[in-house]
Amino acid sequence: MRRFLPQTLPAWFLLILIAGLAITQVTTLSIVNRERAASNNLLELFRLSDRAFSLVKLLNAVSPAERTQLAARLSNSSFVVTITDTPAIRTAIPADDDLAELEDDIVARLTKFGVVEARIRRESADTSPAEPPNFTPDPDVGQIEHEFLRLAASISQSARLLASIEFRDGQWLNFVMPLTPVSPLLTGRTLALMALVAGFVVILSISALRRLTAPYRLLESAVKRLGEDLKSSPLPEGGSHEYRSAARAVNAMQARLRDYVEDREQLAAALAHDLRTPLTRMKLRLELLTNRKIKASLLHDVSDIEAISRSVVDFATFEVKEEADERIDMHSLVDSIVDAYREVSFDEEAFPSRGLVCVGRPIALRRCITNLIDNAVTYGGKAHVGLERDGDDIVLMIRDEGPGIPQAKLDTVFRPFTRVEGSRSRETGGFGLGLTIARTIARSFGGDIRLANRPGGGLMTELRLPRAESPEPVKPEALLARNA
Repeated sequence: MRRFLPQTLPAWFLLILIAGLAITQVTTLSIVNRERAASNNLLELFRLSDRAFSLVKLLNAVSPAERTQLAARLSNSSFVVTITDTPAIRTAIPADDDLAELEDDIVARLTKFGVVEARIRRESADTSPAEPPNFTPDPDVGQIEHEFLRLAASISQSARLLASIEFRDGQWLNFVMPLTPVSPLLTGRTLALMALVAGFVVILSISALRRLTAPYRLLESAVKRLGEDLKSSPLPEGGSHEYRSAARAVNAMQARLRDYVEDREQLAAALAHDLRTPLTRMKLRLELLTNRKIKASLLHDVSDIEAISRSVVDFATFEVKEEADERIDMHSLVDSIVDAYREVSFDEEAFPSRGLVCVGRPIALRRCITNLIDNAVTYGGKAHVGLERDGDDIVLMIRDEGPGIPQAKLDTVFRPFTRVEGSRSRETGGFGLGLTIARTIARSFGGDIRLANRPGGGLMTELRLPRAESPEPVKPEALLARNA
């Protein structure tokens, strides 16, 4: 059920808006229909009461013998009036309270004209399947007359009110009054108009919503860019109050992060500078030792200290080095790196990889790939490199012949100073920073690194980077204009 629900704030807003419009329309139509039905019912009862008053006043003024003839003259196709000795309505029990009250009101008003009893009933519409009259417009018939004919046909088949009124002499006045048919609330025209209005409201809401959420989309993209480049330009602090507050907070966070990274860079540079001098003095003094065994051991320890300090400095400063983005041919870059390793083979035939280009910092990317190959050679002895395209991504695969990594440690090896082999000896590995730096560089390109153990043994390292779009070809006209 949850997968059918909107996943974004604008979608939720539109869903709530459309649901609100639908509920409002249905509720409004229901209220209007109920009120209109009550109003029409009251109007029809008033018409019957007024017509009963007119007929009784007219017929009471003539003799009982003349009433029948006068009633026949008053009748027409839609309004039937008869004088009988028995009522047309057999039962004296009213069908509802409205009719009972109307009967009492008629008797009270017409008592002075000799009325002693009144009975009123409702009859349902004529549902007999009669052939509807042909209302094909006649050129000689106007629009109003044409609508009158339609209304007359509708009235002839509509519901009606039947009234029986008794005079003191025992005669009954019976007449039938058709009810005016109520036009439906929803017709083809009204539905089309409502759909047009609803569509206009939805389109206007979408346009307004896009304008309202545009700063937040900008904020989202800026935060993503901030994760890749701390030196990106700050957000513009304009727009709504909420957006200005969020933009100021993001800009302040970016400034603090940049200050923190710069402080770390300065600290690392100072550390490298301060360590270089005492290490040099230690090497000079070690040259004065006569015991070759102790001298070799101490020189080895000093070299380890230099390597550790250099790794820490590199890890602390590689993110902030200034380097412009360029279009990088991945095949050429990987081929040039593999040439420096005798233990690494580039599977060009199995994985055709010409024309794969990404955009980024070439020195940083070279370092990322070098770290991955170094890791494969160090722990796997030999490595096989493949390069291919996967949709919009470039995938670099490095397969080594080592023992692999325990499944539980596939993610932890990316943490700084974390190694599967527990020692810190340069003969058995580095200092646990190579994969950390490589993945950080890959993510700065918008990509990532994944590790997986191969079924036949060894480790599979996959570097995935977004592929750059092909540059638009230069038109001959533009080339001629450039050379002119």
